[in-house]
Amino acid sequence: MLKKTLQFLLFLGIGVAILTLVFRSQNAAFQEQCRIDGIPAKQCSLTDKLLGDFSTVHIGWLLMVVAAFTLSNIFRALRWQMLMEPMGHRAGFGNALLTILLGYFANLGFPRMGEVVRAGTLSRYERIPMEKVMGTLVTDRLMDFVCLIVVVGLAFVFEGQTLLDFIGRQQGGAEGGLLQNSLILTAFGLMIAGGIGLFLFREKLMHLPVYRKIAKLAKGFWDGLRSVFKLKQPALFLLYSAGIWLMFYLQCWFNLLAFPPTAQLGAGAALMVFVFGTLGFVIPSPGGMGTFHALAIAGLALYNINGGDAFSYANIAFFTIQIIYNIVAGVLSLILLPIINRRSTSAEQVAEA
Repeated sequence: MLKKTLQFLLFLGIGVAILTLVFRSQNAAFQEQCRIDGIPAKQCSLTDKLLGDFSTVHIGWLLMVVAAFTLSNIFRALRWQMLMEPMGHRAGFGNALLTILLGYFANLGFPRMGEVVRAGTLSRYERIPMEKVMGTLVTDRLMDFVCLIVVVGLAFVFEGQTLLDFIGRQQGGAEGGLLQNSLILTAFGLMIAGGIGLFLFREKLMHLPVYRKIAKLAKGFWDGLRSVFKLKQPALFLLYSAGIWLMFYLQCWFNLLAFPPTAQLGAGAALMVFVFGTLGFVIPSPGGMGTFHALAIAGLALYNINGGDAFSYANIAFFTIQIIYNIVAGVLSLILLPIINRRSTSAEQVAEA
């Protein structure tokens, strides 16, 4: 119990520390902008700006954000049901969906705890062995990792030049252009040199412990992917996976459209901001607190969105789903799960009688 409490305090402390650093840096930039604009310091409050920005949000677009996130969870529940079928189990859709929502709720307290809560709760109500449920979550997260790689690749294909241009602007003028070219050449050079090195020293590398660990990990990764194609309807499984990530992307875009300073950003910008924000959730912190804010602000900087507005956007997006939605959905799940499963048990007893 003490260990879990200390872990909770550690992750919460990390999230709060990052969020505090982000707030302080944005507040300093905001105060400097006020000084340049001739606005007295007493009338220049980032907190007041944040509250004011919340009042300008388009509610219709926020409802679309909620709808997109809800659909992503429905697709995830349907995909999860498919993963349990080869084991001879058919989890109820209601239990699958509500335990997913409960998992998001648990993540607000402990990063990655949602997976354990999700698996344990479904195992209890569906009477499926815990180890089997956890096995399905490995494949579930593996597909999410593959989708993330695809999304990152698409972002750099369509918006990579924007990132290079931003780096160039930071360096300034001709030096920036030279830096862009040098970055591209260096990346290609490292890839070619790495490939040649792996080929030339492959015999020696194969005897290293780290190589065996990587090979074992790669084999597990490949076996996990192959298991998808052993499902009855692998195409439907892939379609659900694409649907989940399409909804995540639309969720980001709708959030941008909901906030006037970012509403002019297009589909490509939304994709790049989505990638930055998603990477913020990969870093362990309660619900992405602080890490999401920092990376979302960095992503919006590529499109000349000032720090104050970017900070407001990050908080609007964070509070809409991570706080309000996940708390409400989590509490409802705690209430509904015992009710629907009590009814299911009663129905089974009547059928047996």
